[in-house]
Amino acid sequence: MMIFIVEDDENIREMETYALKNSGYEVHGFDSGAQMLSALETMLPRLILLDIMLPGEDGLHILRRLREDERTKSVPIMMVTAKTTELDKVRGLDMGADDYLAKPFGIMELVSRVKALLRRAEQAAGDSKKSDKLTLEYDAIRMDDSARQVMSGGEDVDLTYKEYELLKFLLLNVNIVMTRDKILSEVWGFDYEGESRTVDMHIKTLRQKLGAAGSAIKTIRSVGYKLGE
Repeated sequence: MMIFIVEDDENIREMETYALKNSGYEVHGFDSGAQMLSALETMLPRLILLDIMLPGEDGLHILRRLREDERTKSVPIMMVTAKTTELDKVRGLDMGADDYLAKPFGIMELVSRVKALLRRAEQAAGDSKKSDKLTLEYDAIRMDDSARQVMSGGEDVDLTYKEYELLKFLLLNVNIVMTRDKILSEVWGFDYEGESRTVDMHIKTLRQKLGAAGSAIKTIRSVGYKLGE
């Protein structure tokens, strides 16, 4: 199982490589995004560890390119960075990162998070095969998951990666109240340190983008949210 590491700090890259190889993974390390993008032409990894602060093109730009490419749009990506503010996390996650590991971190934490992310990716791949032609609808909201397209009141809606995943989760659970912790776990996919404000912020922008149909997303005071009556 191949893992790509994009990290310009040689000491950190070697530490990550050593930890993952000792856990049974094959690893290719790169000190720039350009090197990694070149390698992708001949090899597709099962997971990418991507630093944000890189020489040349930074990690967020590389992340965007990976998510726009049909070959790599589903490859799990973990951002590994010294940046720790909530805004930095939200930017990366909204652009399609699957997890976020802040430096400094321990070897055991790194390996544990990689294993968890790979497990979730395998489960998601299985779910995707079951729902390749999935269409979800509620009121004026329509989601064509095979085309990754959302319409509200007959108009196309441009959503970020996580806004889309959040709406899909709500559509799959119409009329069911979802706690903020449940949403964080299912949509963000890992322990997000109780930062439930992220859910509130995404719900707010999702409602705005859906227009009149956004009122279908109900706030359940002191609990969470639901889509429906």
